Amino acid sequence: MAKKVCMVVAHHPFLDARIFKKEAKSLLKKGYRVTMIVPRRNGRLFDIDGNPFTKQYRNKVFTYEGIKIVAYDYEKCERALSHVLSPERVWGNQGFNNPLTQLAVQEKADIYHTHEYLSLFAGVGIKRQMKQKKGKDVKLIYDSHELTPDPLDPKYPEERRNLLKQKLLTMLDEVDHVITVSDSIKSWYLSHKPHLPVDVIYNAPPLAKDYKPKWYNANKLTVGYEGNVDTQKGFKEKMIGISELCSEEVDFQFKVIGGNRYGLPIDIPDHLDRHITSTGWVDYHTIPQHMNEIDIGLVDMENVEQSLNQNYALPNKFFSYLNNGIPVVVNKCKDMELFINRHHCGLVLNKTNANAEDFAEALLSLHQNKRKMQQMSRNSRLVMEKFYSWENMEKRLFDVYRSL
Repeated sequence: MAKKVCMVVAHHPFLDARIFKKEAKSLLKKGYRVTMIVPRRNGRLFDIDGNPFTKQYRNKVFTYEGIKIVAYDYEKCERALSHVLSPERVWGNQGFNNPLTQLAVQEKADIYHTHEYLSLFAGVGIKRQMKQKKGKDVKLIYDSHELTPDPLDPKYPEERRNLLKQKLLTMLDEVDHVITVSDSIKSWYLSHKPHLPVDVIYNAPPLAKDYKPKWYNANKLTVGYEGNVDTQKGFKEKMIGISELCSEEVDFQFKVIGGNRYGLPIDIPDHLDRHITSTGWVDYHTIPQHMNEIDIGLVDMENVEQSLNQNYALPNKFFSYLNNGIPVVVNKCKDMELFINRHHCGLVLNKTNANAEDFAEALLSLHQNKRKMQQMSRNSRLVMEKFYSWENMEKRLFDVYRSL
């Protein structure tokens, strides 16, 4: 019988691109039986933009695209999961007695795949209870989408960060394999647990099927941004500044694929109404179509000097641009800078906190050197085809599962 996998999720929406669209669907295709234990908020599952589903997915258990979905009310888990910071002696009675852990145990899976700090805590409880109550040794994966706690995050006092780190290292002793999203995060784990199996699976999409090389022979410049606008402090103002500066020099368009949370419209000044457009949140598989007219992709990471996660980031949008042969312009961040310098697929500003003027100058400079931009475009697509597409990452995922 095929091995059974249980995805254990504390915060992400059940249709999350990495968890559902890529990992779960790939494992299903490979022949695994896949269940996802996913959170509801106020009794509803929620979409990738944060909006609750009001008419869909009302059942607590259902099958979607071949994957079994088991929903639980996150509000009933919060207090128990917070006991991750309590002494370990109380974990069993107070921490693991919650719907997320108990529903996952009921699945009697062979491999449990967790995706956040708190779902990892639930995973430790699952592994222990499966051994104690079911007599079954199960495997535990921690899919670390980011570093939690971020060692530099000023939102948490140093004492709390140290406690979170101490508990993380304790939990890692029960993990069979760590998956993460960048080489620097992998290095961080190995610096603390040298013998821990760690693999990098980048947040890369499947290859865009209808890709056509870009020629950059027009005078128009279209800059693209994929993702949330309102979750980045000051980004809307920066986008407006870039558009004002660039539209004075060239026929300019700023295209947002995504937008504000909950589908709220982006408030654009009247004089830029024809220069800034937003698609709103679109189906994951249609993103390449929306990328067709974009010449340069923009990534602007916030607070790089106060966050290892920002400095180490290789976000979804970064690979989404490259997948469509779109050169990338980014502020100075370690892993993206190393990637761009290695593959010559974009431009890195020499500032961690770049302003609208810095981005506009870089964008206009690239626009004036169409030959260079075209070569960057070719390089972008080539590295995705050879190394980084989901088709390549999928092989890494299967190797991790085989190793278990």
